[in-house]
Amino acid sequence: MIRVFIGYDRAEPVAFSVLSHSIHIRASEPVSITPLMLSQLDNIFNRERNPLQSTDFSFNRFLVPYLSNFEGWSIFMDCDMVVLDDVKNLWDLKNPEYAVQVVKHEHIPKEEHKFLGQVQTKYEKKNWSSVMLFNNAKCKALTPDYVNRASGLELHQFKWLENDGLIGELPNRWNHLVDYDQPKDDIALLHYTQGGPYFDAYRNCGYADVWNQEKARMDTVCQNKTDKQDFKV
Repeated sequence: MIRVFIGYDRAEPVAFSVLSHSIHIRASEPVSITPLMLSQLDNIFNRERNPLQSTDFSFNRFLVPYLSNFEGWSIFMDCDMVVLDDVKNLWDLKNPEYAVQVVKHEHIPKEEHKFLGQVQTKYEKKNWSSVMLFNNAKCKALTPDYVNRASGLELHQFKWLENDGLIGELPNRWNHLVDYDQPKDDIALLHYTQGGPYFDAYRNCGYADVWNQEKARMDTVCQNKTDKQDFKV
């Protein structure tokens, strides 16, 4: 079973649904998808929201190893994404030498704000944590206590690891930053990091047509299932 955790934000519920659908329809093996919803984490996640925090899952993403009982492997993804390849191909990149594997972007945003007027924070290893392949047993530092009290930079810059040598590298195709990275033919995952086309201000962003097509496919499947239901009281 491929375990995927997706950040859930109350301002972007449709993004979670489209990403989940894009994963399932291309997967060649069973996939378990878990939303990281604040309402479901009350018992273990209690840190106050930071003014610089742009999404509900800015910090709770680091609970994935704990939620996986520090066993096996798990994938984390931001919700503002679409997967265009079989997620098994990402899963097969697991390397036990590392604690976590990421796309190592050299990303320095030029804009000061992103979707919904959120401040665009700039720091080393920006966007590395937006897709993470966790080797859970090597991430035991990420207890609820630590995730609740650690600073944002400690978490997102992987200061919870003994050294950066425990951070493995994933191919760039598994976290293509829309409107930042140069267009390519072999993109496996599109990341609408500045803002997705489900926001009015970004409806004409790069690859907006791809996201809209994915949503249309999902809506068609849902509509067909609804039409076939025999509703009885």
